Amino acid sequence: MTDKPSFLPERLALLADLDAAQYITDGLLSGKEDVPAIDLNKITEPLPYDAESRAELDPMRALVEDAMYQFREDRPTAADGWLAPRLHATLRLTRREAADRGIWNYLALGVAPDYVVWRHLSEPKRTREEGGGSPKVAAARFRGPAYTQAFARLWWAAELYRDGPDYGPVVTACGNQEMLNTALRMDVIEHRPTAQAMLRLIARGTVTSTREANAMAAAVNASAVTLMYDVVAPDAERDGRPLREWIEAAESAPAVPRRELPVGPYEEKTPERSVDVLVDHFAELFAEAPVRGRRDADEGTGDGED
Repeated sequence: MTDKPSFLPERLALLADLDAAQYITDGLLSGKEDVPAIDLNKITEPLPYDAESRAELDPMRALVEDAMYQFREDRPTAADGWLAPRLHATLRLTRREAADRGIWNYLALGVAPDYVVWRHLSEPKRTREEGGGSPKVAAARFRGPAYTQAFARLWWAAELYRDGPDYGPVVTACGNQEMLNTALRMDVIEHRPTAQAMLRLIARGTVTSTREANAMAAAVNASAVTLMYDVVAPDAERDGRPLREWIEAAESAPAVPRRELPVGPYEEKTPERSVDVLVDHFAELFAEAPVRGRRDADEGTGDGED
């Protein structure tokens, strides 16, 4: 299997899309080759900010190693809910900084290609069912859009699903892969009451399977065409100061805890009334949403389970 890079510098860096592409080989995607770390680091660019602690590479490497060790006996998907909030709290990026694909390219190829292979190598059974050959990692997990790339998707999930400083909802979101694969692509998820209301339905057990989460996400997105969620369920006015202070505090912050969830920026939480309004509305949408297999389950058992 793909191994840890043989050379790791002290600081994180940026790796441009075109430069990243030349290292994404068939051998890497199948987990049979390593990334030539020294050559790769010759073509990187320094991060555009000076904060020493936010640029340190060792905390990120330690984090992914802990994730792979802690979940070595589980399905790799189980690591998402553990890693996403800790990745977010370790890097402490602004959204503008996180929009630069260069940092995610570098994390995937220069820092933790072994993690990307471990987490995203397709299962042999699924590969056979899809008529493919040997199991492979999709290239977009190394170099791809924010909702697909291995580390970008986790950072953005933590950013969009956290409730102010509380990362608890992020764990809920990562526990249902459709909240990463489908909902994370939707513009409406940037409205915090919408995101929190969807997660409440999952936490309460109204929405359980990935199939149901997909149906809920489609219904919520379609309803947004006619109902302006930010009008019926307004969010609190965002203040940029807590985020700036949280980022500045990275210089003196200890390593993120492994057992307890870290604490995010002390931003105001999502208004409860707005979340409650959308929970009721989304529950009605979901009740009418087409879910493959639900009708058969209702008729066969009467309990509506998928």
